[in-house]
Amino acid sequence: MAGKGKLYLIPNSMGSDDLNAILPQGNFDIIKSIQTFIVEDLRTARRFLSKAGHSGNIDQLDFFVLNEHTNLNEISEYLYAVNNGKDIGLLSDAGVPCVADPGADIVSLAQNQNIQVVPLVGPSSILLSLMASGFNGQNFAFVGYLPREQSERNKRIKELEIRVFKEDQTQIFIETPYRNNQMFESLIKQCNMDTKVCIACDISLKSEYIVTHTAKDWKKLKPKPDLHKRNTIFLIYK
Repeated sequence: MAGKGKLYLIPNSMGSDDLNAILPQGNFDIIKSIQTFIVEDLRTARRFLSKAGHSGNIDQLDFFVLNEHTNLNEISEYLYAVNNGKDIGLLSDAGVPCVADPGADIVSLAQNQNIQVVPLVGPSSILLSLMASGFNGQNFAFVGYLPREQSERNKRIKELEIRVFKEDQTQIFIETPYRNNQMFESLIKQCNMDTKVCIACDISLKSEYIVTHTAKDWKKLKPKPDLHKRNTIFLIYK
């Protein structure tokens, strides 16, 4: 790897303006030394780097965009700077890169080119919600998004619930924020009454809400939490 730079995986906050409360000081030192970034959204990236105290002119930094619209046949050029001895930062929009977040393709490419990949410490809503749920943290699965169509979503919920009891495995998933309330209603209707459901939203914010109840107790709860357009993690366990 002599002569090559490194690919740093840079976590972002999950909405908090106080980066010092979320990220270790060592991250800021690394961020300030990097001149080339691979980002999901330019505006969000520039705002983060400004808050992180990047000493250079933000507009003079080199940015490459990597999101669902990126042509993956073109991303190999994103690593040219690394091969010329310069470090690059892969910056997440929120939380950690490559986990429920774009970036895995560029990391895979870096690994194939024997480029050192350095993950930095930062907040992961998936792990933080698991920590606070009271569920099995030794055997768990993050399954991403469930089907959008209601009947298929209900079917998938039942399949995941079976895995909970058969494999003693916590099931973790997410939903598009404007459909969170529908997901919540589907969960408490489809799960067995004694199945535990954890709702974890706005993690690390002042409005943070992480609560575990059985499906039966969630049904009785009034008022129920309004999850509309709030970043939410759903977990189920026995």
